Amino acid sequence: MTWDAFRNGIRRLNFYVSVAGMTLLLPLMLLTTGDVIGRKFFSKTIPGTFELSEFILAVFILLGAAYTQQVKGHVGVDFVTSRLSVRTRTVCEIMTTLFSLFIIAIVVWQGFAEGIREKTVSDMLRIPQLPFRLLVSVGGFLLWLELMIDFVHSIGRLAGRNT
Repeated sequence: MTWDAFRNGIRRLNFYVSVAGMTLLLPLMLLTTGDVIGRKFFSKTIPGTFELSEFILAVFILLGAAYTQQVKGHVGVDFVTSRLSVRTRTVCEIMTTLFSLFIIAIVVWQGFAEGIREKTVSDMLRIPQLPFRLLVSVGGFLLWLELMIDFVHSIGRLAGRNT
C-alpha cells in the first residue's frame, strides 16, 4: 500500500465518521426543541433529554475532531508564526504536531483503559456508559492518524518534497 493510498483512506474514513456524527445533530435539535416546547406550553419535559443531549454531543464532538483537523478547522493563532520564514514555520509545525501526537496518544491510551473498566449506566435512562467512554479512544485514534499525516507532510515540506 502506498502512502497516498493510506492517506486517502484515512481521510475518507474521517470524513464518513464525521458525517455519522453530524447525522445526530438533527435529532438533538428536535429533542431539545420538543423539550423546550413541552416545558413552556405543557409544563411537561421529555424524560432523559439532558442525558441524551450529553451523549449525542459527545459522539458529535469526538467523531468530528479528526475531520476538523483534516480541513484545518481548529482555531489557530498565527500572528507570531506568520512573521517567520517558511522553513522556521515548518519546524514550528513539526514540533507542535509532535507534541499533539504525544498528548493524543495519552488520550487514546487512557480513554481505552478507562473505557474498558466502565460498568456504570446513566441515571435516568440507564444507558451504559461503556460505548461512549470507548469513543474517546476511537475518536482520539482517528485524530492521531490525521496528525500523523500532517507530520509526514510537514517533514516532506521541510525536506523540500511535496507530500
